[in-house]
Amino acid sequence: MFTVLRSRRKAITGLAALAASIALAACEPLPSSRAPALDAGAPVPVALILPSGSGNSGDEVLARNLKQAADLAIADLQGVKIDLRVYSAGADPGTSAAMARKAVDEGAKIILGPVFAEAANAAGVAVAGDGVNVLSFSNNTEIAGGNVFVLGPTFQNTANRLTRYAARSGKNRIMVVYDQTPAGQLGLRAIESAAARSGASIAGTATYEFSQQGVINAAPQIAAQAKGAGANAVFFTADTAGALPLLARLLPDAGLSSQSAQFVGLTRWDIPSATLSIPGVQGGWFALPDPGLSGAFQQRFAAAYGEAPHPIAGLAYDGIAAIGALVKQGNAKALSASSLTQGQGFAGVTGVFRLLPDGTNERGLAVAQIQNAQVVVIDPAPRSFGGAGF
Repeated sequence: MFTVLRSRRKAITGLAALAASIALAACEPLPSSRAPALDAGAPVPVALILPSGSGNSGDEVLARNLKQAADLAIADLQGVKIDLRVYSAGADPGTSAAMARKAVDEGAKIILGPVFAEAANAAGVAVAGDGVNVLSFSNNTEIAGGNVFVLGPTFQNTANRLTRYAARSGKNRIMVVYDQTPAGQLGLRAIESAAARSGASIAGTATYEFSQQGVINAAPQIAAQAKGAGANAVFFTADTAGALPLLARLLPDAGLSSQSAQFVGLTRWDIPSATLSIPGVQGGWFALPDPGLSGAFQQRFAAAYGEAPHPIAGLAYDGIAAIGALVKQGNAKALSASSLTQGQGFAGVTGVFRLLPDGTNERGLAVAQIQNAQVVVIDPAPRSFGGAGF
């Protein structure tokens, strides 16, 4: 049986994360040219706000790995000096706001972090009046906008990639199966939006109560509805820690499998690796960062620090890489919103990415298929913007 409710913290750091929808002052538009001026030739003060100090051992590991990844990125910069200043804020929004305020008062020109959505929003609100931008490690698009950018992978980016590929592959009548949860609703909206832009159509939607019995009760109806709608693709918002394993077992028994309609996942189906052996996911598609680049980063991180990086540690590297690339251009306002959202984007450790004017991001993703319990890339991640994957 899978848990009906997950912790707020896990919900925010995972791909399927969503915090409560609230009025977000950080989302008020700022003039795109606003940003603290950089001192020519001087090291750039960058604040790194970490979740350390919360008393949670997982937060401490995450904080350590984020700092280590940032250090790797700084070591790779050529011609740019970063004065990295670390602030511990735990998971508390009030503390994060105070640390952001302190960092700017001490001269920070940009803020990297926090991780958790409410904390990142609070930090953005605290320094919005100073024109200081916040590159948060969150993937919650509810907080994006104004001076707050989210670096984490988003549902919308993944949905865009997969629906475009599905449409090109003739799998253009999509049935969306989603959890009755905030994350499930967010996933549904992302897929519907992506389909409208890709040339695919939504053949129907089906939902289920987020519990074991809820999935059991809904499975026959979902299968019948997909077949009745003539769907040739079934897009799931469920993740491997939730309903996906059960859906993958029950739907084929009800007559709906990846052989009758292409199964597509909005979340990573290769984590944990045991998921790959489930018969019902064989042939399914999902998106993931460039495996070659991701693998190289993981190997380098492990060699440097003797441990595997946390799944989102690479976001700290990406943030420093983007800051370094902009500062290297020699523009005194290199860290303004208009500079951060340059169209060509940046080279990150998991692939190319760019920040968008609405505070969200776009990342180059590969499309993978599960074949004989193995992950096989069937459409490589683009290495620049404007390619087939975008």
